[in-house]
Amino acid sequence: MDRLRLLSGVTAILALVISADGFASSAGAELEPANIDPGNISSLQRGARNFMNYCSGCHSAQYVRYNTIGKYLELSEEQLVDNLMFNAEKTFETIQSSMPAADAARWYGVAPPDLSLMARAKGSDHIYNFLKGFYLDPESPTGVDNLVLAGTSMPHVLWELQGYQRASFAEHTEGGVTSREFDGFEQVTTGMLDEEDYDEFVRDTVNFLAYIAEPIRSERRKLGVWVLMYLIVFLVIAAMLKKQIWKDVK
Repeated sequence: MDRLRLLSGVTAILALVISADGFASSAGAELEPANIDPGNISSLQRGARNFMNYCSGCHSAQYVRYNTIGKYLELSEEQLVDNLMFNAEKTFETIQSSMPAADAARWYGVAPPDLSLMARAKGSDHIYNFLKGFYLDPESPTGVDNLVLAGTSMPHVLWELQGYQRASFAEHTEGGVTSREFDGFEQVTTGMLDEEDYDEFVRDTVNFLAYIAEPIRSERRKLGVWVLMYLIVFLVIAAMLKKQIWKDVK
C-alpha cells in the first residue's frame, strides 16, 4: 500500500511538471540555452561588473557578501571596493539596492525582487531569454513588453546596449479559437553592442547570477568527488570482506 501511494505521488508530480513545461512552451518562444560556465572566472568578473552597473540600482542580492564574491572571483580588496562596492562601506556587507523599496513599488507597481536566488528559482535559460526578450509595446506603461514574462513591470534597462526591437506574431485560428505565436524580432534601433556582443554581455550577467545563487557550488562538487571515491573504495572493501566471511558457506 505504501509503495502504491509513493508511486501515485511520483506520477502526479511528473504530470504536473510535464503540464507546466507544456504551458511554458505554448505561452511564448522556446527558450534558447544560456550556455553559461560558472567555472569561468573572467566571465564571472564581467558579470559582476554588469550586475553592479545595470542591476544593483533596483535589485538587491542580500544573501551574498562582497568578500565572498571577491574571494571566488580572485579580486583583491582594493579591486572589490573600487569596482563593485558602490553603495557599501565594508566588504562583509551584502549587496543592497540603491532604490528604496517603497518608492520602487510606487513607481513600477511592484518592488523589484531580490536576485540572490533568482537563477535557482527561474533557471539560467529563463533569465537569459528574459534579458534578450524585450520588445516595443505602445500599450505598456514602460513602452516595452517581454516575450518571456508578458506584462512585466521592468523597463528595458539595457536598451542602450541592445537597442529597441519589435516582435512579430503570427495568428492561427483553429476551432474558432485564435492564438498568437512568436514569429521573430525586427531591429528598430541599434544599440552600442552588436547581437553577438550583447548575447555575451547577457551570458556573463546570467553566469554571475547563477554563481551568487549557489556560491559554494564548486566546493560542493569537489567534495562530492571525494565522497564518491570514498564510497567506491568502501564498496570494494565491503565486497571483499563479505566474500571472506561467507567463503565457507555453501
